[in-house]
Amino acid sequence: MRAPVIITGNESKAETYQRLEKEILAVLDGETHLIARMASIACLLHDAFEHRIWTGFYLVDDAKTGELVVGPYQGTLGCLRIPFGKGVCGAAAQEGVTQIVKNVHDFAGHIACDARSVSEIVVPVFDKDKKLLGVLDIDSDVEGSFDAIDKQALEGLIEKVFAV
Repeated sequence: MRAPVIITGNESKAETYQRLEKEILAVLDGETHLIARMASIACLLHDAFEHRIWTGFYLVDDAKTGELVVGPYQGTLGCLRIPFGKGVCGAAAQEGVTQIVKNVHDFAGHIACDARSVSEIVVPVFDKDKKLLGVLDIDSDVEGSFDAIDKQALEGLIEKVFAV
């Protein structure tokens, strides 16, 4: 396995995502286990950009209706459980759409799992049958870290990996 991709000053965010997607798809080629796939994605995404303080997945808990449970991630301790509709992750799970929050302190009901978190993107993860598996959550300690480039790249990656 190659070393994680690190963003360089000569590369745009979009170019980094394009390169990173190729690497992730190559690493996951032939791997079918959900947790192995998520753990690899979290690792490579976390190391690819500066100012990422938490990158990982919350999974739908089949034993508790309407609740997410922490899955594979990189970073400091995450929240263990998040109810649908609570915080940015819960909103993404309930609504089934990507959430981009420029400043989490302005998001009503934000759950502060890490006080350093300032901006966040959460992408719902669906399987090929459009069943919600969980969400991909990325937090940054810089305001406004996430934009349409992140949304498009992450949604495309998640679809290629999980909706097949």
